[in-house]
Amino acid sequence: MLYDELSFMVNKEDRIGLTGRNGAGKSTLLKIFAGIQKPDSGSISVPKGLTIGYLPQEMQHKEDAEIFEEAKSALAEFNEVTNKLDQLNDELVTRTDYESEEFGEILNLISDLNERLNMIGAGNVDEDVERVLFGLGFERTDLTRKMSEFSGGWKMRVELAKILLQRPELLLLDEPTNHLDIESIQWLEDFLISHRGAIILISHDRRFLDAVTKRTVEISNGKAYDYKASYSKYVELRRQEIELQRNARKNQEKTIKETEQLIDKFRAKASKAAFAQSLMKKLDRMEKIEVDDFESAKINIRFPPAPHSGKVVLETQSLTKTYGDKTIFKNLDLIIGKGEKIALVGKNGAGKTTLTKLITGQEKFEGEIRHGHQVSIGYFAQNEAEKLDRNKTVFETIDDEAQGEIRKSVRGLLGAFLFGGDDIEKKVSVLSGGEKTRLALCKLLLSPVNFLILDEPTNHLDLASKEVLKNALKNYDGTLLLVSHDRDFLSGLTSRIFEMKDQKVSVHHMSVDEFLQMKKNASIADYEYQKAQAKKENQVKGSASNNQREQDKDKKRLQGRLEKLEQEISKKEEQLKKAEKELADADYSDSTRLASLTSGYDAIKSQIDAAYIEWETLQAQIAEL
Repeated sequence: MLYDELSFMVNKEDRIGLTGRNGAGKSTLLKIFAGIQKPDSGSISVPKGLTIGYLPQEMQHKEDAEIFEEAKSALAEFNEVTNKLDQLNDELVTRTDYESEEFGEILNLISDLNERLNMIGAGNVDEDVERVLFGLGFERTDLTRKMSEFSGGWKMRVELAKILLQRPELLLLDEPTNHLDIESIQWLEDFLISHRGAIILISHDRRFLDAVTKRTVEISNGKAYDYKASYSKYVELRRQEIELQRNARKNQEKTIKETEQLIDKFRAKASKAAFAQSLMKKLDRMEKIEVDDFESAKINIRFPPAPHSGKVVLETQSLTKTYGDKTIFKNLDLIIGKGEKIALVGKNGAGKTTLTKLITGQEKFEGEIRHGHQVSIGYFAQNEAEKLDRNKTVFETIDDEAQGEIRKSVRGLLGAFLFGGDDIEKKVSVLSGGEKTRLALCKLLLSPVNFLILDEPTNHLDLASKEVLKNALKNYDGTLLLVSHDRDFLSGLTSRIFEMKDQKVSVHHMSVDEFLQMKKNASIADYEYQKAQAKKENQVKGSASNNQREQDKDKKRLQGRLEKLEQEISKKEEQLKKAEKELADADYSDSTRLASLTSGYDAIKSQIDAAYIEWETLQAQIAEL
């Protein structure tokens, strides 16, 4: 039983986050709302003519269609509405029965169609299509390529673009951020915030939920718990409610115990028998207070202690990867030290997954990759859950690969990942996306490693499970290279960032929050610069005023300083790379030498940070001019 007498209403401009554990029935509920599945009982009332846009986790795609044309196909309704309006307006011109009921119905229909036209947008269709596709990460050169040339994640973006372009009155989105990079997620946030219709959203991205939704509906034990609050506020309110329930139950149990003692005391006395009987009836009528099950069942992950490794875990020199004529990246020089926790970020297609595959020896490359002394790698691929044998049971999946002593505790290990009782006999084929991900993560714990490489490990995991995984990774004493687009998951977990962009890797010695703020500032500065350039090009050509000449002079001076500053930053980053290597190779027993190297490293890093601040200031000044 997924739901039992489930009832709630969706209003015109609601922003609802649908939350609950994996397997609670969230995706099924969206399918019922979309009309794909039917409820066993009960009803769903929908206003006549309501337009619904539904994005499932999996779907079929038109492989031969070009990206732009496939996205534009979603706007067929625009043409239908405008054609219908033209027909009705032509009909009105020829009619003279102004007082008739039929004439009034035509006017009402024209009003409804105009309202719908405003909803879906009556601007330049091609511009709208391009704006949405670019926002979701496509390049202009991608627009004429066929769907078959793209991965499943990129095809899903096209389907998302089609739904967003339709601007339906009700948006049903099932994990829309799963295949988006950080920049595209931020764009989608802004788009949905400005959407005029209602939204029901399933997402395991806390920040995304908090930014987009204003109401949270939790599905738990067949019931709906409805809160007019964003996800983080809902969690706080829910915990307070559970605490009140616990206190109320404790007080009730105390009352029951005291009443039972009175019953035992007076039952044997004839003069008090009636009183004892009335107390017993009172207990029978008393409705027992139940405490809701909220975050009581969590996966319990603890990575095995990392075996000893050398100070340098990984080093690459002139690492280059190409597929035919396409260069993914070239001449990468990277170094990863023991115990580091590094976030690998960048747009989809930048080469993040490719880099992890090269490190784990799955593909050929040019250049050199050197693994450190006694380095053992644990690798979680982005499609790890899909690689599970669908015909095996949950227990067989783990038991068949467990070696040595751990075989004795397979059931306990599965229990820690919320596979208990009959669940361990389930076939992999019937598991939800989140359950498959949990099972794939469970496999990772079968043998101890000292270098974990995780490629999007949180896809399909519920919020509670993600929090537990994050804490386990914080406590992991080995080295971590983590590919993720989940900002909340990365926050506070990593201290260094490898950003893949333009066939290179930039190293940032900062937290994810600092990095995102820097990227946002850079994007704004770039936007302002482009806006200023466009304004300048549109101005009537003529002789520049003295003021304009002064501005051009200032701009030239600022640009000169900017170029010089970029050269200085480049030199400093080379010095920082050298300092990093010296630290990695240092004798940690020599505390004096180690302190000197650390001090030198921190000084260079501070100089780079200050240079970047000046760089941002110069960019803003140039943009203003």
